[in-house]
Amino acid sequence: MYESEITRFIAELKRKNPRLEASQREGRALLWDRPQDAGATRRYRESRVAQQPYVYYPKDYT
Repeated sequence: MYESEITRFIAELKRKNPRLEASQREGRALLWDRPQDAGATRRYRESRVAQQPYVYYPKDYT
């Protein structure tokens, strides 16, 4: 069965460092896998102010 160089490299990397996948999961959990607050998200979306169509041209300019 054919294995690419990248597949062999990753397999060898995992053999050399068996804790690699666990540390990747810990890093992901640190930044991404967090509980979400639906109320805070809703308040954030409701508090947004609509941007004017052309921001470089002031509205009150006549």
